[in-house]
Amino acid sequence: MSDFLDSLFNLKGKVAVVFGGTGELCGAMAEGLAQAGVTTVLVGRSLEKAEARIAKIEASGGSAYFETADLGCKESIGELLQRVIEKSGSVDIVINGAGANSPTPFLEISSEEYDRLFEINTKAVFLACQVFGKYFLDRGEGGSIINVGSMSGVTPLSRVFTYSATKAAVHNLSKNLAREWAPQKIRVNTIVPGFFPAEQNKKVLTEERVAQIMGHTPMKRFGEAKELVGATLLLASDTAGSFVTGTELLVDGGYAAMTI
Repeated sequence: MSDFLDSLFNLKGKVAVVFGGTGELCGAMAEGLAQAGVTTVLVGRSLEKAEARIAKIEASGGSAYFETADLGCKESIGELLQRVIEKSGSVDIVINGAGANSPTPFLEISSEEYDRLFEINTKAVFLACQVFGKYFLDRGEGGSIINVGSMSGVTPLSRVFTYSATKAAVHNLSKNLAREWAPQKIRVNTIVPGFFPAEQNKKVLTEERVAQIMGHTPMKRFGEAKELVGATLLLASDTAGSFVTGTELLVDGGYAAMTI
């Protein structure tokens, strides 16, 4: 059984670039990949957070390092790709998880705020998919792109109007690219966290909001960041996930199954 599982989730020697890897959720996903034998590149803004995550990864025998890039600039992302290739030889897995949220009421959303959220949540994914997608196509060996979506990209949620729109665009882009690149063995999927306490949603998690979420989540609790690891390994593996592309993999405690 052990040999079977090892072959099914054999990720040793792979290299993953994790945008948002210094954050809580993508950091846990990166840590899970590293424990599975993947050299993991944490891309973010905080060296302090990256060093803390890298220390945990290395303590468990994994390998990781930190890189920065301007995610709104295609040239900067391209330079990041070249640095990773120089250091690690290749890239096999890309996770697009950088994100921002805002609880601003709809009629008070400024053009500046609207543009900022689309820049971070949508344009950054679009540009990374262009840069790394071209690399995968040119290399001719396939690859896995995992875009981090949101329950609000599946069903619009109240109080996060612009965020919902940005994530819905990510879901749509992922399906389009999955269809486009499937013949080249490039798999593009969306991992969809339910409600996980994280830095970007602290402002909207009021006492009333938490009660609403718990009332709509059959498991009656928030998710823990480590609970995203299993789904990440499935989507990253070109063995276990070889026929999985264009999917929205929900990790939500049953939230999407709940009506009344």
